[in-house]
Amino acid sequence: MFTFIICFLASIGAGLGTGFAGMSAAAVISPMLITFLHMEPYSAVGIALASDVLASAVSAYTYHKNKNLDVKNGLVMMASVLVFTLVGSWASSLVPSSTMGGFSTFMTLLLGIKFIVKPVMTTKESMAAVDPKKRVVQSILCGMLIGFICGFVGAGGGMMMLLILTSVLGYELKTAVGTSVFIMAFTAFTGSVSHFIIGGMPDLRVLLLCMLFTLLWARIAARFANKASPIVLNRATGAVLVVLGAAILIFNRF
Repeated sequence: MFTFIICFLASIGAGLGTGFAGMSAAAVISPMLITFLHMEPYSAVGIALASDVLASAVSAYTYHKNKNLDVKNGLVMMASVLVFTLVGSWASSLVPSSTMGGFSTFMTLLLGIKFIVKPVMTTKESMAAVDPKKRVVQSILCGMLIGFICGFVGAGGGMMMLLILTSVLGYELKTAVGTSVFIMAFTAFTGSVSHFIIGGMPDLRVLLLCMLFTLLWARIAARFANKASPIVLNRATGAVLVVLGAAILIFNRF
């Protein structure tokens, strides 16, 4: 029963974070499984990434159905993210270890505060005014930056994408989240498969519970997000990120 409760609570945070903000489930599920179920970190990350696959995929489908997904530029960015994640991982192996584990958590908190204090009110009309060729180049360059940072630090992919898409590329919030979860579905699949190949299959009960509950809550969050007004979505997304960031900080202190 204790395992069931922990998986359920972890998946609520992961699902809401994915559906509202394109946040990686690994930022929530991993620390909770490690802290409360004393799971080996590598297996916990593998479970979190596997949970992220279906949750991100169903969220991306919901955003696409509501015309809030930029597939073309999302594919371009995804390619550069995947390539430069490998480059970042290689660069990370060449330098001494540093205490950068809190990177994703602090980014989650700061981004949540940003959405509350300074909402993203970009419209689709202003997005469409950007030259398509310029958008492709921006997607490649930003994907390189996101991939390198994620590979070097080992965290923060979803948050980095949302920050770059809204602040640098000027995406409307719903389209930014939709494009982010679209990319995350593929990156999470790649990461989970590699984790299971290298580390073996994890506890199947925990894996299935986390995948099921994260999928459920991501679906609920994505449906709400696509129906909400921009200001309500900004406030809701900001609140979810602040709460999750604070919760992760607390869990990491156990």
